[in-house]
Amino acid sequence: MSPKFGTSGLRGLVTDLTPDLVGAHVMAFLRACPVGTGLFVGRDLRPSSPDIAAMVAKAARAAGIQVTDCGAVPTPALALAAMGAGASAVMITGSHIPADRNGLKFYTPEGEITKAHEASILAALDTHSDPVAGPEVIQNTTAGADYVARYVTAFGPNALDGLRIGVYSHSAVGRDLLLDLIPALGGTVLELGRSPTFIPVDTEAVAPELRQQLRDWAGAHDLDAIISTDGDGDRPLLTDEAGQVIVGDVLGQITGAAMGADVAVTPVSSNTGAEEAFGQVIRTRIGSPYVIAGMEQANGRVVGYEANGGFLLGFEAQGLPPLMTRDAVLPFLVPLTRARAAGGLSALVAQQPARFTAADRLQEVPTEISQTLVARLDADADARDAFLTRMDGRCASVDRTDGLRMTLNDGRIVHLRPSGNAPELRLYVEADSAPAADQALAVGLEALRAELGQN
Repeated sequence: MSPKFGTSGLRGLVTDLTPDLVGAHVMAFLRACPVGTGLFVGRDLRPSSPDIAAMVAKAARAAGIQVTDCGAVPTPALALAAMGAGASAVMITGSHIPADRNGLKFYTPEGEITKAHEASILAALDTHSDPVAGPEVIQNTTAGADYVARYVTAFGPNALDGLRIGVYSHSAVGRDLLLDLIPALGGTVLELGRSPTFIPVDTEAVAPELRQQLRDWAGAHDLDAIISTDGDGDRPLLTDEAGQVIVGDVLGQITGAAMGADVAVTPVSSNTGAEEAFGQVIRTRIGSPYVIAGMEQANGRVVGYEANGGFLLGFEAQGLPPLMTRDAVLPFLVPLTRARAAGGLSALVAQQPARFTAADRLQEVPTEISQTLVARLDADADARDAFLTRMDGRCASVDRTDGLRMTLNDGRIVHLRPSGNAPELRLYVEADSAPAADQALAVGLEALRAELGQN
């Protein structure tokens, strides 16, 4: 997979992320976008990230930019530190994809870059300038602690009193911060599953083996919840007291409503329960740049979230300043602090609108093959009907905002979308019960394998 911009920045195989390619994109970013007081650099824990961070710093110094190295920190912690200093930022991460791939996320002093910024960066790739000797790199050792303090200050030292919470550490860059955060808020913490090697955790398509492990941990340790994130700490994974994963768009609904939002901006892949939870819902294409663009166009108390759980706060609420990048901690804390009054997280989730989503993906499917399949099903009604017959449904309407989203005659939703940054074909389904959503997902994946000749 040649490096390219997707929905979450520049991504590609580590072997393709050469010093020349990384340097060219960093220089183009610095020429084309607002930089502010300098460039903050952070990274996740995959083996290639330190070397790529060094490439970024070298390129920025050659442009005469002051570089601040924040080390291994979550993406939202880096963004918070950079925006607080009026600086731009680059995060080295491949998020949830395997360790043989990596990438760069770019931030202006106002937050995550927009699609317009992306176009400007690509247009500036062919522009060259002579290198200069920039200032020495500054070390920032407080970005992670400041990120934790943001939430301790807002929620208070007793917010999680009486709760016993497991932290599935794996290889998430923010694992130690989560282990600090829970007791700082009054909870009891138990670390689970720390890994010395990188594990790709996709919070939008949690593997069956991990789901079982989470249930086993919850049962063995008498936990009220288990929390975790993807590799760079901007997408949450939260289970209830039984170890059942709570899907990200439901976390978004709960968090946004509790924060007092009257407008929610969320992609077409998110649960339609949002329309019952908020006064206004704006639907976008999938990816935080599209969500941010929608939030900038909205009026009122606006939040944004995605099906992966990443949450964006667009207004000051409960003492928290806005943070216009995906965050994993807020959509943990709000449900956890409200679960006690509801009788537990499972009871809190049961209070949400009766619409249930499930998602997974077929991996190692080249993007062009996924696109060809989705285009064929879109253009050929007979092929579409044949595909949906496998799921005992017929197409009632089609939404082409991002991929092919089909509403069936029984109210279920089946949404196909080629990934924008990995060789994956994603499938989202929605139904009026969790078992119906899970069954439709399983049948739909088998139908896709048949279409691709993988059976």
